[in-house]
Amino acid sequence: MPVYPLQYQDELISRLKCGDELAFNEIYNSYWKQLYYTAFTILQDEEGALDAVQEVFVSLWQRREQLNIVTLKAYLHQAVRFTVLKAIRAQKTDKEFYKRLAKITTEIIIEQPLLFKEQQKLIQGLIDSLPADCKRIFLMSREEEMTYKQIASKLEISEKTVEKKMSKSLKLIREGLSLEMCLVIIAAYHLL
Repeated sequence: MPVYPLQYQDELISRLKCGDELAFNEIYNSYWKQLYYTAFTILQDEEGALDAVQEVFVSLWQRREQLNIVTLKAYLHQAVRFTVLKAIRAQKTDKEFYKRLAKITTEIIIEQPLLFKEQQKLIQGLIDSLPADCKRIFLMSREEEMTYKQIASKLEISEKTVEKKMSKSLKLIREGLSLEMCLVIIAAYHLL
């Protein structure tokens, strides 16, 4: 990925804001591969990664006049992460969600340690906000690594009830995390 001198980067951004398609094409050609790699690393899905990158560039073009970009590389990377988080939120499978969340977490630990701390607080806050029965079942499953059958037996409820409570917990966490984490990432970007 190119590292443009600050003056040239400012010029590119200025030209983009004025609707210069050549500037947009230069930005696209310079950054799309790295953004695709970032999206693919998290999503593990070629089509999803391509869609995420396309969405970032479509948004860049459509919102070009209102954007306040300080560093092009940082802006585009945050935008692709935001888009990937939205894509993950749209996913319905809980196991895949947590695998992807783990990848995002690893990336955040390496690149943004303060953002990681915020993510941890966020996740704990979402767990704490679950209804008491859902929280108990969630913690038994995730922290004590109990199976649904073991939880059902210990709590003297049906496995189906455990499954429903876990599904509800995961949905609440996924929705809360997707929205809140996106806001944290946006806030962190503006602090850079």
